[in-house]
Amino acid sequence: MSSKAHSSNNITHARRTVQQLRIEASIERIKVSKASADLMNYCNEHARNDPLLMGVPASDNPFKDKKPCTIL
Repeated sequence: MSSKAHSSNNITHARRTVQQLRIEASIERIKVSKASADLMNYCNEHARNDPLLMGVPASDNPFKDKKPCTIL
C-alpha cells in the first residue's frame, strides 16, 4: 500500500471517529441516581402486573398439565 493511500485511509478513519464522538457528545445524559430512582419507581408501579412476582393463575397458565400422567 502506498503511503498516500495509507494516509488517506488514516484521515478517513479519523473523520469517522470524530463524527461518532460528536454524535455521542450530543446525547442527553442523566445521573445514575436519577435513572435508578426512576427504574425503582417503575418497578414498584408495575409489580402487580408482573407474572414473575405475582404468579400466573392456574386457569390462565398455558403450560399447566391438562391431565395427570397415566404412566406413573
